[in-house]
Amino acid sequence: MNIQVLPDHLSSVAPLKPCNVEKKDVELILVKDQNGVQYTSSAIISTPGPHVPNCNGEDLEERETWGKKIDFLLSVIGFAVDLANVWRFPYLCYKNGGGAFLIPYILFLVIAGMPLFYMELALGQYNREGAATVWKICPVFKGVGYTVIIIALYVGFYYNVIIAWSLHYLFSSMTSELPWLKCGNVWNDVNCTIPIVQNRTFLGNGTSYAKYKMTPAAQYYERGVLHLHESNGIHDLGVPRWELVLCLVAVVFILYFSLWKGVKSSGKVVYITATMPYLVLFVLLIRGITLPGAMDGIRAYLHIDFKKLNDPKVWIDAATQIFYSLGAGFGVLIAFASYNKFDNNCYRDALLTSTVNCVTSFFSGFAIFSVLGYMANKHNVRIEDVATEGPGLVFIIYPEAISTLPGSTFWAIVFFIMLLTLGIDSSMGGMEAVITGLSDDFMILKRNRKMFTFVTAFGTFLIALTCVTNGGIYVLTLLDNYAAGTSILFGVLVEAIGVSWFYGVDRFSEDIERMMGFKPGLYWRLCWKFVSPTFLLVVVIASIVTSSSLKYDNYEFPPWSNIVGWGVALSSMMFVPAYAIYKFLSMPGTFKQVSGTANTSHLLHSIYKETLRCVTGRTGKTPRSSLPLFVLLVLTHLHPAMSYYICSSPLHSVQ
Repeated sequence: MNIQVLPDHLSSVAPLKPCNVEKKDVELILVKDQNGVQYTSSAIISTPGPHVPNCNGEDLEERETWGKKIDFLLSVIGFAVDLANVWRFPYLCYKNGGGAFLIPYILFLVIAGMPLFYMELALGQYNREGAATVWKICPVFKGVGYTVIIIALYVGFYYNVIIAWSLHYLFSSMTSELPWLKCGNVWNDVNCTIPIVQNRTFLGNGTSYAKYKMTPAAQYYERGVLHLHESNGIHDLGVPRWELVLCLVAVVFILYFSLWKGVKSSGKVVYITATMPYLVLFVLLIRGITLPGAMDGIRAYLHIDFKKLNDPKVWIDAATQIFYSLGAGFGVLIAFASYNKFDNNCYRDALLTSTVNCVTSFFSGFAIFSVLGYMANKHNVRIEDVATEGPGLVFIIYPEAISTLPGSTFWAIVFFIMLLTLGIDSSMGGMEAVITGLSDDFMILKRNRKMFTFVTAFGTFLIALTCVTNGGIYVLTLLDNYAAGTSILFGVLVEAIGVSWFYGVDRFSEDIERMMGFKPGLYWRLCWKFVSPTFLLVVVIASIVTSSSLKYDNYEFPPWSNIVGWGVALSSMMFVPAYAIYKFLSMPGTFKQVSGTANTSHLLHSIYKETLRCVTGRTGKTPRSSLPLFVLLVLTHLHPAMSYYICSSPLHSVQ
């Protein structure tokens, strides 16, 4: 019986037709070599194998899927739209030429951001695996999967703490008078000064209002919440603050009960966490533009200074912002897409969600700078004196502005609910990447998902305790700079090279065609093969060249802390070379043989099984052919299409 195997249906992941068959391994034994003819004995044994889709795109192994398409879209948007969209992009846009900054930002979105986003969604959806096991397409690169999983875990250590701060502020806002409105509280010192008497002269030459630490809002954040004044530096952390510990416990429990049942539960949570920020931003914008000085802030946000484009730092800021904003490389997009239906249009999803993310960043700038314009007008200072980014914006400047408004309690509650929801769904995405990535690799974890989810959440809680001590902000700053800085850029660079150059853009395009019925256009293939890797290489080099010693305001970190930071970064990056070395050493043959087959082993395995099935027919017996099975393997190695001719030849079929 002949089985036709067409060359254009060969794949390293999807089996050849007939597809819906039981997965088997082949045991080949050399019996003897007589007169130049090798006689072999083979046995076909059942074994659990890697997941593959059948010809109709259905799973051969049961895998959970999203309840609805909107669950997936909201999850991706919720992950990508995080705190950085609110506290980083608006300031970068203002600092780097206003509207002129959008030129490099949109350019890098189109030539690098979207292609990487699309690549990860397609990679996860086709293979239906997490960040580690998805590298069955090219096993020598599996270490990249472990790298991004470790990085996602590291980010959870400190990102949950920022969410805990938001929860602490939310609880503190439920009073008739906000605690950061006036001095005279137990956390204030004698230097605390009511902001109403401030002016540019009082602040002194070279001191911006955003950096002034004597306002009630600044002292509430650093002395009332962080208790930073009780620490002398990163070497003097002190004990965890019980108020923040309780908030952290609440955050961990929210994450656990959102993820313990997989995407069936997390897909429902994002209906609130992914949509609430848009509602709040809109409400804050409407309130903001009614304030005196708001138009001055918006004009400062949108002013166009094309001369800024001559500064390479502007282009570096645009490149890094678009990369971190979209969230490629953390394994989250691969994990989320792996729960899609096989024929889902991930191309449309990539364009939609990446565009929504970037538009959200731009839109949030209006809500932020309308209030900053009001602050500048109120204190008679320039916009640049109140403009800042990061925690200083959302935990000092913005809360201070809210505290001066009528109905300040309501506005504070609304604002911190927005921060809480922005953080929760992004943290959910990172933890899901860890859980999916490791449970797909180790079946014992998949069978005990609830327990594994609890262990992961509790583990992040234990490490995060170091970030809620008196000197916890120093630990958080160290992790924020090193845990997901150069290391994540390196991981995505290797990922892009692995997919585009080792697995192959043509083969990857064929995979996409099997899912959606059309191949990616020439533009996407060129971006994947040349533009995106080049972009990432430049960003990696720029991040290393521009790196400097750690600082938090005026505090200089000791030299040993920078060594610890690079140790944290290398601890995740080391998985790439370590696993590659392990893979080469564990494979039989010489280095030259191994290097030539390491990235095609799964392809050869799939083709060889089909070829063997053609040769043995239904009986499973190997004929004593002058063309032994070993030669068949060599021929299929030389060119996969050889299996078509072998299967088509009646000479090698069992009649």
